[in-house]
Amino acid sequence: MPNKKAFALRVNPEMMAAVEKWAADEFRSTNGQIEWIIDQALQKARRKKKVKVESEEESGKPGDGKPKSEDRKTVDS
Repeated sequence: MPNKKAFALRVNPEMMAAVEKWAADEFRSTNGQIEWIIDQALQKARRKKKVKVESEEESGKPGDGKPKSEDRKTVDS
């Protein structure tokens, strides 16, 4: 799990109830929903840095075993 900074957030009860209901509707935790809302706002405002996605070879972690679209080769019969 990535490092996360914990902090207290004061929210009025009506807003918190709305976020909790939204989170439940989306099958997320309340914390997860708040993180998602912030993430979406950062993307919309173009304030989120793009994260480089490393390939399976770079990460050393196995993937799902399926070849990526650029790895697929066509075979002529």
